[in-house]
Amino acid sequence: MARIAVIGAGLGAMAAAARLAVAGHRVTVYERAATYGGAVGRFERDGFAFDTGPGLLHLPAVYRDLFVKTGKEPLERCVTLTEVDPASRQIFADGTSVDLPNASRAGTVAALDAALGAGAGERWGDFLVRARDAWDRTRRPLLEEPQPQDVSVYAREPYPAPKAGFLRRPTTTLAQIGARELRDPRLVALLDAYAWSYGFDPATAPASAVVLPYMEQTFGSWYVAGGLRALATAVYERCLQRRVEFVFGAEVVDVPVKDGRAAGVGLADGTVVDADHVVAGAPVPALVRAGIVAEAPRHQSPGTGRVVLCLALRGGKEPGAAHRTVVHAADGRPTVTVLRPGDPALVPEGEHEAVTVTATVSTAPGQDWAACAERMLEAAARAVPDLRDRRLWQEVRTPEDTLRETGAAEVPGPALAGAGGRLLPAANLSPLPGLYFAGGWAHPGGGLAHAGMSGALVAGLIVEGADFRGSQ
Repeated sequence: MARIAVIGAGLGAMAAAARLAVAGHRVTVYERAATYGGAVGRFERDGFAFDTGPGLLHLPAVYRDLFVKTGKEPLERCVTLTEVDPASRQIFADGTSVDLPNASRAGTVAALDAALGAGAGERWGDFLVRARDAWDRTRRPLLEEPQPQDVSVYAREPYPAPKAGFLRRPTTTLAQIGARELRDPRLVALLDAYAWSYGFDPATAPASAVVLPYMEQTFGSWYVAGGLRALATAVYERCLQRRVEFVFGAEVVDVPVKDGRAAGVGLADGTVVDADHVVAGAPVPALVRAGIVAEAPRHQSPGTGRVVLCLALRGGKEPGAAHRTVVHAADGRPTVTVLRPGDPALVPEGEHEAVTVTATVSTAPGQDWAACAERMLEAAARAVPDLRDRRLWQEVRTPEDTLRETGAAEVPGPALAGAGGRLLPAANLSPLPGLYFAGGWAHPGGGLAHAGMSGALVAGLIVEGADFRGSQ
């Protein structure tokens, strides 16, 4: 039985902790904050509650696997999952609106044809076929296997762009795919919105980012009753059931090294805890800034974070309201996502609604967050009738809040092939033996599903060692 210290109580770190505890190891999690969850946060006021991180779950199979492998109770006995249908309502800059069904390619094609004109759905459907090829080529190495030392193979672009003429230039960015293959500005906006939601600028995101819309439209979008915070609570409780120990308010400031390998953690109060392995679930940039990691590993620097507008509204949802509405701006930014779960657990007694409005923005200094919030409110009013009249109060959460709470202002995206390998996160095996990286800033990158997979990969590397070849 090994002693394992885990830095941070985010979803990826807790996923690793639960799996390692089941394998017979003694696991202790050290979290500088007063609670668990990391970026899966919660804001509460006057009986209203809002998720300040992700609002929907994609690829729930990752967490189903976690719960199957760590206990007798499956995920669905611990949380209530509901398919979101329609998966989204898209409101384009020209006023056109379309409801996209959940996990139905044929339904999506038909909906786009009906809303945007004959042929629009077919172009999107053909695009998804090519996106599936990119997904099939990258799913295993970029999601289910540890990152190898030689990552040059990931630098190549896996997207099979259609061939048209001898002089056709290669398709290297998502923006090029939209311009060349989708053509309709509304289809382009639809594609771009998927990139922005993960923090990627379509103008610079590699063509391999097509896996993002493919993943959501193929495997569906799910809502967790009580909000995504309920999923974090379920994972935390599973850890406790497996006798993982949590120490909150414990800031890790050092990873001592003995005989050339990580030997434990040093806390801000001067305490040094010995360990055989250390799993760092905190954001890699924060670990580097704090000097906890002496040798800076590779990590994504997307340069974008989330602004979240929490709206407490008087009155309930109107008939036909969509759970998720994406409002596309005329100038292309910011694309705003409006979540209206209609969950009675998130509001006080009576007819009220808790609405979350999110936009991905630059984290460069000098941002006017108040002006950004006002633009987001204007966009949200296109999705929520009588929004301003119904508003009781609002709370604005900015990347500065994300920095204070998690240690990084930016929101990491999932690992993507292409782009010369610059969108690959830190490998799970750190340059220092005995130290491992988990969470959204580590392979396979950001997003709930990817963070959960990082925990599975780290646990596999510790339990099985160098022979571990990935999740089965």
